[in-house]
Amino acid sequence: MLSLLAHPRPFFHQTHHKPITVRSSSSLHQAEKKSPPSIDTLGDVDPQLYVSVSFPPIAASKRVVLVRHGQSTWNEEGRIQGSSDYSVLTQKGEAQAETSRQMLLSDTFHVCFHSPLIRSKRTAEIIWADRDEEMIPEFDLREIDLYSFQGLLKHEGKEKFGEAYRQWQKDAANFNIDGHYPVRELWARAKNCWNKILKHEGKCVLVVAHNAVNQALVATAIGLGTKYFRILLQSNCGVSVLDFTPRPEGGSPYICLNRLNQTPNSPIAAGSSGGRKTSKRIVLACYGVTQSNSEVNFLDSGDGPMNMLGVIQSQRTAELLLDIKVSSIVCSPRIASLDTATAISKVQEAADCLGADCVPRYVEIKQIQDLEIENILLESRKDPTEISYAPMGWLNGYEDGVIKGVWDHAAKAWNSLLDELSEKSGTETNVVVVAHPLVHIALIGHCLNLTKEWMDTFHLDSGSITVIDFPDDTGRGIVRCVNYTAHLGRWSIPVTRSILEDEEF
Repeated sequence: MLSLLAHPRPFFHQTHHKPITVRSSSSLHQAEKKSPPSIDTLGDVDPQLYVSVSFPPIAASKRVVLVRHGQSTWNEEGRIQGSSDYSVLTQKGEAQAETSRQMLLSDTFHVCFHSPLIRSKRTAEIIWADRDEEMIPEFDLREIDLYSFQGLLKHEGKEKFGEAYRQWQKDAANFNIDGHYPVRELWARAKNCWNKILKHEGKCVLVVAHNAVNQALVATAIGLGTKYFRILLQSNCGVSVLDFTPRPEGGSPYICLNRLNQTPNSPIAAGSSGGRKTSKRIVLACYGVTQSNSEVNFLDSGDGPMNMLGVIQSQRTAELLLDIKVSSIVCSPRIASLDTATAISKVQEAADCLGADCVPRYVEIKQIQDLEIENILLESRKDPTEISYAPMGWLNGYEDGVIKGVWDHAAKAWNSLLDELSEKSGTETNVVVVAHPLVHIALIGHCLNLTKEWMDTFHLDSGSITVIDFPDDTGRGIVRCVNYTAHLGRWSIPVTRSILEDEEF
């Protein structure tokens, strides 16, 4: 059974809703959507589900780029590292850091915060190279404190601690060792780190740290609690980007996750998902730029053919997906979606000619009406020319009813996708979904069991992919990456952009 995390809405949306029915892949259950709490009433709210963090106000837009350190000797050995400082980068880890350096070479950074632990410090030094800007070691950026677990091989932890180790694997939010709750302590540290990072005057900040602490930084930024530990993956040298934009009235800034876990290697390579075996996967593929899309806003109808750039983007996506055997392709009935789905299908069919498989892979294309949201978007009463595409994650250009329509369509589509995933048999199931970026954002929200108010927290580019794994031992959707574009080559969207004097994101 594929199940989802339960999650209430964030505190800062002050509207009221009646009880609604939330559907999982196997049953219906009632979920009460309560009025979101304010900061003052946070003590009455389960902090494992979400956090309400008030960040310091900022004077100008700020971009924060998070990087996890490269592979370490203890990563390679399978030891539990925690905040110990005995491992160093392997040769592979040094190479990963160099790839990250090349990835960020043309970007402007005003400061680098880094963990003082050797493996992260060395990664930061490789990426920073000969830059003259300041590097600041920050003790709160150290990896999660795991106390007596640290230094043990994983099988040793299981043998020595038994039930505690099982809890660490299955219920990390409540994991207790040596009188400490490590994940809860980590979330508190992450909030403290954000205060320091956001108070720095730099407009573009590089942060080099660790797996767990980077997860906590992403989660606390967008309002997710400790129950989301291990839900937003951070691979060795994976890059995540968060944009912070000041509110006109002051106070805590708007926050958008621009991308999650863009890795030096392919995000769909076979293997585990955060150390857990996975055989089921959903890949969300945004169709390429169309002839009617000026890349100024999201009001692209998708009903016309892709332009030359869009064709290249769809072909690059198809080539990337050659690394996996696609079980089925699900798309909206719009031309751009169908053309992208067809490109993916044709490359899969040519797997034997392209040397990826010994036989052709014949993949069925299915159209789902609930993935078609373009007509809903065109219902917006606001003038499209007044809708800013920057900051790109926010939906300030759409009426609330339009956003609700997208969200509701995506809810039906998500349940159809879970059914599709459940019905497929075999050792490996990969369902590819092709649609408009906004429906994919809504699908991510449904995967995480958020509400429509979270839609402005995520951003996707044309031609990007987002990967959601379903590890065999959890049944929950694990977000491997969001808005991955490196496969587009010279046409990829830069991980960051240079910050000019008065440039806004």
